[in-house]
Amino acid sequence: MSDPAASDPGTETTQAHIRRAPRVAVFLVLGAVLGAIVAFVLTALGHVSPRVGFGATWGYLCLLCVPAGLVVGAVVALVLDQVSRRRSRLVTVEHASVEGDPDDLEPDERVE
Repeated sequence: MSDPAASDPGTETTQAHIRRAPRVAVFLVLGAVLGAIVAFVLTALGHVSPRVGFGATWGYLCLLCVPAGLVVGAVVALVLDQVSRRRSRLVTVEHASVEGDPDDLEPDERVE
C-alpha cells in the first residue's frame, strides 16, 4: 500500500522526538519563593536582635536562602527534564508546503 503523502511533491516526512519538557523558569521562580518562605520561617523561629530588627534579619537570610532555593529548583527541573527525555516517543511527521493564498484553501485544509 503506497503512502499518498509520498507522491505529493510538496510533502516530506521526517522522524521527530515528542516529549513534555518542564519550563525551567517556573521551577526557578518557585525555588526562589520557597527560599524566601524558608528564610521567613527561620527568622520567625530564631532570635532576632532588637538592634537589627526582623526585616533586616529576614533580608539577610533571604540572601542565603533564595539562591539555595534557585539551585534546588534548577536541580528539580534538570531531573524532570532527564525523565522527560527517557519518556520521549519517536513519531513520523509530515511537513507540507502549500503555495498560494491561505484564504483560497478549504477550511479543513488550513493549518492554524
